[in-house]
Amino acid sequence: MSSNGSFVSKKSPPHGRKKILLIFGTRPEAIKMAPVAMELAKFPREFEPRIAVTAQHRGLLDQAMSLFGLKPHHDLGVMRVGQTLTDVSVRALSRLEPVLKEEHPDLVLVHGDTSTTLMATLAAFYQRIPVGHVEAGLRSHDDAHPFPEEINRKLTDGVAVLHFAPTAGAQRNLRREGVPPSKIFVTGNTGIDALQLGLKRLKTNPPHFPASAARIAKGPFILVTAHRRENFGQPLEEVFEALRAVAMARPTLGFIYPVHPNPNVRLPARRILGGLANVCLTDPLEYGPLIHLLKKCLFVVTDSGGIQEEAPSLGKPVLVLRAVTERPEAVRAGAARLVGTDGVHLKRWIEKLLDDAAFYRRMARTVNPYGDGRAAARTVAALRHYFFPRCRRPRDFSLGA
Repeated sequence: MSSNGSFVSKKSPPHGRKKILLIFGTRPEAIKMAPVAMELAKFPREFEPRIAVTAQHRGLLDQAMSLFGLKPHHDLGVMRVGQTLTDVSVRALSRLEPVLKEEHPDLVLVHGDTSTTLMATLAAFYQRIPVGHVEAGLRSHDDAHPFPEEINRKLTDGVAVLHFAPTAGAQRNLRREGVPPSKIFVTGNTGIDALQLGLKRLKTNPPHFPASAARIAKGPFILVTAHRRENFGQPLEEVFEALRAVAMARPTLGFIYPVHPNPNVRLPARRILGGLANVCLTDPLEYGPLIHLLKKCLFVVTDSGGIQEEAPSLGKPVLVLRAVTERPEAVRAGAARLVGTDGVHLKRWIEKLLDDAAFYRRMARTVNPYGDGRAAARTVAALRHYFFPRCRRPRDFSLGA
């Protein structure tokens, strides 16, 4: 260990070019890590970025990588049909060890709270390689919601030596857990960087949709995403029944729902929502088409973490299908509402957004608290400060700064 309490890779000179290994496995991770990889590439004399993917989500991951022009140096291919959390974790951990021994990175960068995040952190720790955690400090303060993500991110933050917190609230969570201030950098959320990059690319590369989605997107519609493990079973069924009731009562209002491939989501969605003319159930969409729909929709009904961050950037109200969230900033700002999965309650909130114009405007006009499109730049500036003391510590992201 170094004098500052962090691990130092044995293979690198103290002030030479630093190898940064980015490890991720899902589409959301790829989307949010892409701006960091692209920013690192702007400093070729200081950093050598490398990418290893576990491919925890195969097809969805490949779509996101392609959009941002990223290619992995190592593809571990851990995905299997019907895999459990244990299956993913064991394969990821065992397959990462030889990659780390081959690469000898100066630092491993992980993102968020997936099984890949935690296993990459452990694998690096076992090789005495320091870990930087992008999107550190998020807490719902309920270990079962979201499951298993809340525990994944707590354990990751317990090992990481650098914490890239997206907001001041995430920074406070880390400080309460004893992380030294010198190890925390408030960067904003890299998902906002990715959103801005994606929207720019859509201007020259228009998205393609299934015919049913394109038809519904011509009129007013609500975008739906729901896939969280803790909502499987009755909670999701109540959500779908509420959506069905609104759709049947308002035939001129459309719903577009890219359905997660997990049978626990797909089967009840098709059974309850299938066959309605104004409801489009599509396969998961690539990131470009998804953010195009996000920009066009009236509002979003979701249990997704990323969309809670992206929608306020586009002035779209968010109804969150959860009782707690690790992203409370949008709720406090008034851009999002925690509505849970009770069908009667959800239906009431959907109708309020549809029928109460003043309420809709208040939610739509809030300032996005999650970023300004410069989170990746702050993250890389923090890495430069960590490795090269001549480089100044970046200023923390704050609203209005």
